[in-house]
Amino acid sequence: MSTDALREMVERISWFSPVDYEIFLFLETHDILVSPKILAENIGYDRQYVYKRLRVLTEAELLESNDGIYELTDLGRKFLAGDVDEDDLPEP
Repeated sequence: MSTDALREMVERISWFSPVDYEIFLFLETHDILVSPKILAENIGYDRQYVYKRLRVLTEAELLESNDGIYELTDLGRKFLAGDVDEDDLPEP
């Protein structure tokens, strides 16, 4: 699935950054546990920036972290399926 397809699949979230779509695209496509460094290498963004966005997405309960390793939450999977609106997301 392309980034454009992902953007069409989920509602545009006002506080999202373009890298957030790349993060979701990678996690949806690979469904693996991933570190910020590995994720950044695979999506072509700076590791520090990816780490900051991962923290925001974790605060919004779309991702969860266990010792710096990230994965989608059930809410994140529902969001990708188009079943969650911005109003349903916790404020990061």
